[in-house]
Amino acid sequence: MQCWRNSIINRCFVLAAAIMLVILTGCSGSAGSKLVEGKVNVVTSFYPLYFLANEIGGDNIHVINLVPAGVEPHDWSPKSRDLDTVSKAQLFFYNGVGLEGWVDGFLKGLSKDSQLVTVAASQDVKLIPAAAGEAGDEEVQDDHKGGVDPHTWVSPKSMMVMAGTVRDHLKAADPGHAAQYDGNYQAILNKLAALDDQYEEKLGAAAHKDIVVSHHAFSYLARDYGLTQLSIMGLSPDAEPKAQDLLKLSKYVKEHGIKYIFFEELVSDELARTLAREADVGTMVLNPVEGLTPEQEKRGEDYFSLMELNLQNLLQALQ
Repeated sequence: MQCWRNSIINRCFVLAAAIMLVILTGCSGSAGSKLVEGKVNVVTSFYPLYFLANEIGGDNIHVINLVPAGVEPHDWSPKSRDLDTVSKAQLFFYNGVGLEGWVDGFLKGLSKDSQLVTVAASQDVKLIPAAAGEAGDEEVQDDHKGGVDPHTWVSPKSMMVMAGTVRDHLKAADPGHAAQYDGNYQAILNKLAALDDQYEEKLGAAAHKDIVVSHHAFSYLARDYGLTQLSIMGLSPDAEPKAQDLLKLSKYVKEHGIKYIFFEELVSDELARTLAREADVGTMVLNPVEGLTPEQEKRGEDYFSLMELNLQNLLQALQ
């Protein structure tokens, strides 16, 4: 009887240890963070670039995303193990223009024998100065590099440009599969163009054009589709607004008949809900697609499904 009990206890201990290992592995970073021999190993700094690299690279590459699901990229910083992984990869795609404040120092720490090619994916996008905008935008706090708004990917038009940059560097790294990269690029370009057409047609016909958002992440979307963005916080979702800014926004919302305040899923919605209560309006999600939540990842959501939901929510708010 004692042996039977000891056997049960030992099995429970092994099971608990296995579960703990899975949990710790899941918390440490993205899935599949080991390099794979025989493929082009690509590291991306956050979800939109991970999505583009996977879609264009297909089975010929192995993609590691540094920022795990459920983590806001503005809040993330790399660990020493990330430096080791990136040093041994062939390509590193990051957004640039200050989104990844850690990247310059991080890349200086690469091993001396690293063959890594680094690519700022936003390099060919027509950038927006951080201080540009209308209405409440003059209050935006610029905590990004060079006074530039880094949220390029939120517009399908910019995402098409970034897709071309990813394609070009995959072809340079792996010319033997250039035709496949071209084909995959054309497929995602067609989907992005169709999404762009939807945004142009439907937002162009919207009765209202003003959106109030929690985080100043939608300048490229606003520029490309004729909207005016007012934000509670600055370019970083951690920026704290002043009391007078909130009062001014509340007044603007009431005077312009704005029906919804938009908030995000990866950051606190407290300020958005506070402003909505003050102005007596509703709240709704407008996703900057900086990353997926674990639930979205499990459901198989991607850039397109989130941007289509964004369009639905925008149309409801702007009717």
